[in-house]
Amino acid sequence: MTTQKGFDPHAFRAALGTFTTGVTIITTRAADGEMVGITANSFNSVSLNPPMVLWSLAKNARSLAIFSNAKHWNVHVLSVDQEELSGRFARQGEDKFAGLELDEGISKAPLLKQCTARFQCRTAFSYDGGDHVIFVGEVLAYDHSDLPPLAFQSGQYALTARKPREELRLGATPPPECNYTEDLLGYLLGRAHYQMLHALGQLLNTQALDERSFFILSVLSIRDRLSLEELNAFIAYTGMVASEESMAALEASQLVATESEDGVVRYVMTADGREASLRQIALAKAVEEDMADKLGAGDAMALKLLLKRLIASSDPGMPDLWSAR
Repeated sequence: MTTQKGFDPHAFRAALGTFTTGVTIITTRAADGEMVGITANSFNSVSLNPPMVLWSLAKNARSLAIFSNAKHWNVHVLSVDQEELSGRFARQGEDKFAGLELDEGISKAPLLKQCTARFQCRTAFSYDGGDHVIFVGEVLAYDHSDLPPLAFQSGQYALTARKPREELRLGATPPPECNYTEDLLGYLLGRAHYQMLHALGQLLNTQALDERSFFILSVLSIRDRLSLEELNAFIAYTGMVASEESMAALEASQLVATESEDGVVRYVMTADGREASLRQIALAKAVEEDMADKLGAGDAMALKLLLKRLIASSDPGMPDLWSAR
C-alpha cells in the first residue's frame, strides 16, 4: 500500500471511492411546486432517538437554493433494479420525473416507488461542510422492502453479497495438508454445479428424461433446425454428446423430428417436444427459485453477475446460443 504524502485531490477522491456506499435519490418540491430530485451517495444515519439522517449537496449544485429552503425532503435507497433511475437523476437538463408513478407521502415531496428503503424527513438544520452543505433531517416516516440495494464503489455500480460472520467450512473435519483446499474456485463451482444438477436430475426422473435429453431439448427450444454437429457445439461444455442413437431415441419418443437439407440431417422439435421442454424449464426454474430463496435475492443476483463475468473471461470461443443467426 502506498501512502500519499502530498495532497492530490484526484488521488483523495479515488481513495474515498474505495468506500462502498448505497445509492440514494433525494427529492423535494420547490416553492413554485416544481419537483426536484438528485442522485446522492452521501446519505448516512445520525441518531436513533430522535431518528435523524443526513446527506450533503455540493455548493455549486443548481438545486442548492431549493433544498436550502425546503422544509421536507425524501431519501430513497435505490434497489438493484433502479440503476437507470440513478443515472437519470444524476443528469441535468431533463424532466427526471417523466413517466414515473409516485406514492402519496406525508409531505408534498415526491415519493418514488420500488425502493429498498424510503425516509420521509423534515429539515432539522444544515451546516457548512467545506465545498458541500450538509443537511440533517428528522425522520417522520419510513418503510423498507426485501429488494437488494444498489451499491456504488470506485466509480462503478456494484452489488452487495452477505458474508457469514464466522468462517464457513463445508466439511466437519480439518482439511489435509495439501494445496487443494475448499477455497479453490474450481472445487466451489464444481460442487455447486453438481449439487444443483443433482436436484434437477431427481425432478427429471419423474418425467422419464435424462440429463442429456434435458440439454438437447433445451438447445432446440432456443435454436431449432440444427445438425448433429451444430447441436454438439452447443452442448459440448456439458461433457455429454448427442449421438445419432440418442437422437433416434428422442425421435422414437416423438419429441424431435428430422429434416433433410442439401444432404444434411437437421433436427426440429415436435409439439410434444416443445411441451416436454416447457416442463423441463419449469423444473429447472423450480430448482433455481429454491436455491435463490435460500441465498436471498441480493446474493442470487450478485452470483449471476459474477458467473456471467467468469463465463465471459473463460470462454474458449463457444458459439452463442442466443445470438441471431
